[in-house]
Amino acid sequence: MGNLQGRRIVLGVTGGIAAYKAIDVCRRLVDAGAHVAPILTKGALRFVGAATFDALASERVQTSLWDEEHPIPHTRLGQGADAIVVCPATARLLADYRSGRSGDLLTATLLATRAPVIVCPAMHTEMWEQPAVQENVQVLAARGVEIVGPDEGRLAGGDIGAGRLAEPEVIVAAVERVLTGGGHDLEGRTVLVTAGGTREPICPVRYLGNRSSGKQGHALAAEAAARGAKVLCVSTVPERAPRAPGIEVIAVETAAEMATAVGQLAPGADYVFMAAAVADFRPVDVAGQKIKKADGPPEIRLEPTTDILAELGRTRTPGQVIVGFAAETSDLRQNAAAKLAAKGADLIVANDVSAPDTGFEHDTNAVLLLDAEGGEAMVPLTGKRQIARAVLDAAIDIRHRRRAGNGVDS
Repeated sequence: MGNLQGRRIVLGVTGGIAAYKAIDVCRRLVDAGAHVAPILTKGALRFVGAATFDALASERVQTSLWDEEHPIPHTRLGQGADAIVVCPATARLLADYRSGRSGDLLTATLLATRAPVIVCPAMHTEMWEQPAVQENVQVLAARGVEIVGPDEGRLAGGDIGAGRLAEPEVIVAAVERVLTGGGHDLEGRTVLVTAGGTREPICPVRYLGNRSSGKQGHALAAEAAARGAKVLCVSTVPERAPRAPGIEVIAVETAAEMATAVGQLAPGADYVFMAAAVADFRPVDVAGQKIKKADGPPEIRLEPTTDILAELGRTRTPGQVIVGFAAETSDLRQNAAAKLAAKGADLIVANDVSAPDTGFEHDTNAVLLLDAEGGEAMVPLTGKRQIARAVLDAAIDIRHRRRAGNGVDS
């Protein structure tokens, strides 16, 4: 039996290019034991066919308030649902739902239910970042709607940015969490996440940096917020950071700026995830003007930056869980274990950035998890949001085990 055995789920599909992913969501929900009743809007039918959902779902697709066998289909669906999932949710759907506008079967069903609602936005970056769209999302979240925020990745037309629909397994996992009571296991907790690669200036034009895109740290921030946490995301690429209820983005650029921000925020955090790729060295002297090619190659003297993770290990607050990250190109287990011991962290998330489709700039990753109590787990190649879930699960487990050992309610 699946985790959703016997649950009745209305799957609403709206008119966006990501509608094709709803087919996989439908299949996964049925495989998990759910009874799935699909509603497709007129816009959705321009992207996917009703016959596909007829074949995969538990009952035939419904599209209209007026042409169905039941005289009042929206109340039948809304009252009988254990949950409603809208995947994808367009900007128009968000606006209609927020304002209470009933213009079709899907919006009427959303208004006619007391069941939990899970909304999965997907749209182009410019639309997702519009203040009106963000306000609609925040209002819906404040009303108790579960928001499965979009990822960063390839969009329609070849663009890349925030707004890509979350992966089907992430959406189904959110449904399972909501319906099995595990939807907000970070409710009331504060999570600090760092993301991106620092830039250490050589002159006003050039800098020393690395290839970190911030995707893994941002995935952690998004997943933690989806699970109820207040998230403080210190990022060197704030324009790529997730914009969702519960996430505050703090923009930094250099290792020194990140150290300052983390030093100020860490004392109030229950969990700290140092996912950023922080420079180990920075130039001693920064030229005030652009270094000219005609002047020949400059001599750049370097000095160490603050070891933020080690400092966190020394100054941790009681009960705090600290997670470090290790990007390696060889001897993954040995280097990760050495870093775990040296930094005073509770958990190290290590990955081999030389392996195909892992690490910097990719949407996928594979990681080794080592904890301070000798635990070890390998998470095979998967999406970075799924990696974030595994890392959060491991960190939460560490906190629970520690508090249980101290006789304290977690």
